[in-house]
Amino acid sequence: MTRPVLLIGGMDSSGGAGIARDLLAVHDAGLTARVAVTAVTAQTDRRVLAVDPVSPDLLAAQIEAALEEGVGAIKIGALCNAGLVRTMAARLPDVPVILDPVLCSSSGHALLEPEGIQALLGLLLPRTTVLTPNLPELTALKSALGMDPSSERIDVVEALLERGCESVFLKGGHDRRSDGSTDILYRAGKPPLSFRSPRYPFDLRGTGCQLASGLAAALADGKSLSDAIEASRAQLEVRFREAHARRQCLP
Repeated sequence: MTRPVLLIGGMDSSGGAGIARDLLAVHDAGLTARVAVTAVTAQTDRRVLAVDPVSPDLLAAQIEAALEEGVGAIKIGALCNAGLVRTMAARLPDVPVILDPVLCSSSGHALLEPEGIQALLGLLLPRTTVLTPNLPELTALKSALGMDPSSERIDVVEALLERGCESVFLKGGHDRRSDGSTDILYRAGKPPLSFRSPRYPFDLRGTGCQLASGLAAALADGKSLSDAIEASRAQLEVRFREAHARRQCLP
């Protein structure tokens, strides 16, 4: 029997992103989930009004309770501060770990302090199976790594792989230079794999959360990494198509 997915991240009061979106993705993949909340937030689709991180002790207790009966994979989202990063890094079991580097909200509110980003790079990255940054997050990680601002994307990806993560799945949705969206999987010593999908004339919140959680669910279900990516992207494509159909029906 497939073991549950442990979802670690923030609670978004709007339901658009964070743990709320993660749970929907895991449910749609046909799996069950365990949850460890890092922060409670008050936000809308346009702005963040408040963020209240939990204590490291509370996060530790949630993770330990979730792990009592075992999990098949872990998806990590918003972490808020270095104390929570350290708490989590000390408790990760030997299962696939999907790290979605949620450094700020869609509205631009910072969700991980600079010290926390350094802890993420030093403690979590070496435990990560797949890191799933979008292009703005990759730029922020480039700065955190102390790299020259003119460094190419591939240079940043290679620096992240050298830090110990097994793979980087770079999401290309923010690249508006083409009529499609291309995501690329990078692994040390292997050629990159590209995954292309159509671009829609609107944005949806929580797509990064959904993609990473769907990926964790597929890995927990025993799929290979490339098949897990295909499954997660297909799930996201269904959401975009349904949203597009609803918009077409509006007067």
